[in-house]
Amino acid sequence: MSDQQGLFVKMALDAWNSEITATNALLAKLSDEQLMREVTLSRNRGIYLLGHLTSVHDRMLPLLRFEEMRYPELEPIFHDAPDRAVADLPSIAQLREQWKQVNDTLMGHMARLSAAEWFTRHANISEADFPKEPHRNRLNVVLSRTSHLAYHRGQLVLLVSK
Repeated sequence: MSDQQGLFVKMALDAWNSEITATNALLAKLSDEQLMREVTLSRNRGIYLLGHLTSVHDRMLPLLRFEEMRYPELEPIFHDAPDRAVADLPSIAQLREQWKQVNDTLMGHMARLSAAEWFTRHANISEADFPKEPHRNRLNVVLSRTSHLAYHRGQLVLLVSK
């Protein structure tokens, strides 16, 4: 491992942790009533965004080759379908707890990886193809999911004033 690899990993994980911390603070501010509202007219509701982010982060567990998804039942509701396509949603309290559990689990796994392990393949690329596409590594997953989280946190912020 080079010092440069360690620096890149630190920068990426600092950004991830910053987004998680900011999102947790925002979710703590938002009431259950606010999470039932649309972020803007004819757009996703807060509950859907919370479920979507939880599902996406849960999918990171197998993608980063840590463990199987903890809440696969969320995938058809919050990943495969748009908001309001499924009538029977989990409660906001349940989603808040699942959000916390998934991210705590991710953080635990992430903390145990060495810098060099971050540059190994993620689960959606074979060992044979990885040398041809080395950018398809675990660290790149975290970078893309950090941007994804920031985007949706920006939408959730719109619920604060509602």
